[in-house]
Amino acid sequence: MGVRTGAEFLAGLRDEREVWLDGERVADVTAHPLLGRCARSVAELYDLQHDPVIGPRLTYRSPSTGDPVSLAFVEPRSVDDLVRRRAMFKAWADHSGGMLGRSPDYMNTILAGCAMAADYFRRGGAEYGERIVAYYEWFRERDLCATHTFGTFRANRVRTEAQQDDPTVPLHIVGESAEGLVVSGARNMATLGPFADEMLVFPAPMRQQGGDADRYALAFAVPIATPGMRLMCRQSLDMGRPVAEQPLAARYEEMDCVVIFHEVVVPWERVFIKGDVELCNGLFSQTRAFDHGIHQFLVKDWVKAEFILGVAALLAEAIGRTEVPTYQMMLGEIVDAVETLRAYVLAAEADAVADAAGYYVPNPSILTTGRNYLRRLYPRLIEILQLIGSSGLMATPTEADLAAPELAADIEKYYQSTNLGGHDRVRLFRLAWDLACSGFAGRQVLYERFFAGDPATLLARRFFTYDRTAAVARVQALLAATAAEAGTPAGAGAASDS
Repeated sequence: MGVRTGAEFLAGLRDEREVWLDGERVADVTAHPLLGRCARSVAELYDLQHDPVIGPRLTYRSPSTGDPVSLAFVEPRSVDDLVRRRAMFKAWADHSGGMLGRSPDYMNTILAGCAMAADYFRRGGAEYGERIVAYYEWFRERDLCATHTFGTFRANRVRTEAQQDDPTVPLHIVGESAEGLVVSGARNMATLGPFADEMLVFPAPMRQQGGDADRYALAFAVPIATPGMRLMCRQSLDMGRPVAEQPLAARYEEMDCVVIFHEVVVPWERVFIKGDVELCNGLFSQTRAFDHGIHQFLVKDWVKAEFILGVAALLAEAIGRTEVPTYQMMLGEIVDAVETLRAYVLAAEADAVADAAGYYVPNPSILTTGRNYLRRLYPRLIEILQLIGSSGLMATPTEADLAAPELAADIEKYYQSTNLGGHDRVRLFRLAWDLACSGFAGRQVLYERFFAGDPATLLARRFFTYDRTAAVARVQALLAATAAEAGTPAGAGAASDS
């Protein structure tokens, strides 16, 4: 089959999926006045694969059929493969300005990473390794789109799943049947859920050890239209206004969902981990699957910073502030963010490592540092946009105002800037508002901060998992040499301190 068109992608969404928004079940997400707009934006990404100019740079030949398939699915055997894949990531991210945090290439890449880590799944039984590879190949050849749920659903966040007052709330194994594994409970946060073909349920690192914890230890995949599975959308940040008034939210409101499972039957061939806490705990720390996904995410971050730079530069030029040192410094901060993210991506690729099976992954340590960088910096980039635009971000007429003949001359005269007519200035400031001040903007900040988990926990773990042996050894060697020059044996005096 090979790569799909946008129309084929949209056709695949017209099924019996159970998606709820604002208390109503959505009959067709592609036709919904709010959800349909983002569905069409995702469809544009699939159409890029058929563009005569850019398309060949987004695909490679399937090792199974020879048909063109997305480079997001490639199993890299060299640094060149990583560079080609990055070019594909960037082309898709450029199309949305990095505003689609969960574009399909993210989960496609993680799925490929899981297939490359098939030996890890085989620890639970040979059949599990075979299943993940078979599923990946089936998924790749159909060019499908997946959402995922890493997050466990716990009312009390300091307790494990088994310790909850109602331990049936988190997703858990109910039983088994000839057809497959039976599961119930809830998971979050399924971003892009209404626009996906498949739901991938992967484990977050678990704290339970043995006992009843086994029933929460699982990894599997099901179609979005699986009977008994329900997606509950949060409030839409697309207000249904004209695209020019919400140029980002109207296009890229990718939607986040809570997923509820009511005794859902997962076919055995789609079960990848079952009842094995240790395997769940180690999936993303002992394999490189998630690192491949971070490669995509870091490229998206790079593009997003570039987009913010473009908007900030246009704002500053429009209001004549590019010659003011304070604003030059703020713009310089964004420039440094762009170049730092670019450097992380290129350095991780150049210093790539090969796993035991010979697959290449960008340097995981550099990827992790890059991932942690933007989550701290993104709020500052948005603050800079707010400072540059200041109150002008609020004083913007609507599209109806722009279209009113009685107002046209006033808007053109009184809303003009140093280099833009009134109508063009209004549309620029509308874009900046949607990026820096709207509900869509607030969700983007929250998303960038927490997409991979609690920032404090991740930074603490960064220290304890980082190999600091060489750094410590050099300091200890210097201390030992200093002690020797002073005629004092290394470690002398320690006993006297007790």
